[in-house]
Amino acid sequence: MPPTPPPTPPPLPKAELHLHIEGTLEPELAFALAERNGIELPYATQDELRAAYSFTDLQDFLDLYYALMAVLRTEDDFADLTNAYLARARAQGVRHAEIFFDPQAHTARGVAIGTVIDGLTRALDAAEQTYGITTRLIMCFLRDESAESALETFESARPYLDRLAAVGLDSAEVGNPPSKFREVYARAREAGLKCVAHAGEEGPPAYVWEALDILGVDRVDHGVRSLEDEALVARLVADQVPLTVCPLSNVRLRVVDRLEDHPLRAMLDAGLLVTVNSDDPAYFGGYAGDNFDAVRHALRLDDATLRVLARNSFRASFLDEAVRAAYLKEVDAYEG
Repeated sequence: MPPTPPPTPPPLPKAELHLHIEGTLEPELAFALAERNGIELPYATQDELRAAYSFTDLQDFLDLYYALMAVLRTEDDFADLTNAYLARARAQGVRHAEIFFDPQAHTARGVAIGTVIDGLTRALDAAEQTYGITTRLIMCFLRDESAESALETFESARPYLDRLAAVGLDSAEVGNPPSKFREVYARAREAGLKCVAHAGEEGPPAYVWEALDILGVDRVDHGVRSLEDEALVARLVADQVPLTVCPLSNVRLRVVDRLEDHPLRAMLDAGLLVTVNSDDPAYFGGYAGDNFDAVRHALRLDDATLRVLARNSFRASFLDEAVRAAYLKEVDAYEG
């Protein structure tokens, strides 16, 4: 008999801090929800839909992303979407997840914000027991909508603020600077919420400065273009502001041409507090562990560097200190 192969080691423990729950909608679930809700998708098969997951830029992606949200209608839909993500995340070593959602994309379709939050939190409240994953929920504002719309969204969410850890800012970046959302971020901080924002993905380093100085963010989502500004890099390093980088997303949305050209290693070498995340994994070709594997091969990162990235993910999280310390011990003890 041939020898029994050694067991596959468990994946490196990690936190995921940049994950849009709507971006985890796989074609299989999209078709299942469409059937359940009596919605006809403009694609004949799952394979045809998956073939459409090819983008020239951020806006090209967003057009499909928002169109497919039509299948999300009920509390059950949002719970099923979240549970599907959590199951995949567990398989890839995610121990903690801080999850974005876009209420304006749903309320614009007539779905109440309470329906969205109730569905998401139903799954998240059971996540630790069911999947061994702790979670936080982050409500994002669509930056290509008006500042007034963001304020209205925040006020509509006030009954649910005890379920939220933070607010965020996403969608089409160019032409929509963080400063546009100064007032809603001030209200969020007054309410005791943490603040994050997408900046420096397609937008310039100036947007990262605005996110820091005008919005008062605790974390910058993406931030890869920060390297273009030496003073900004110095600021980010000195303050150890976390950057939630999404390598496979950056390739699919043409922020970089090839993964081998990704600035992740340069960012680490500069002393930036960088984390690796999946962004919209159903659309961009991989979940958190897939992103770790991809940069390991493309950038020739050794095990010690991957461990740094895993430690960074917990350091950058909004976890309580005791829980954070326990997760960091898991990383240090990892022998995969």
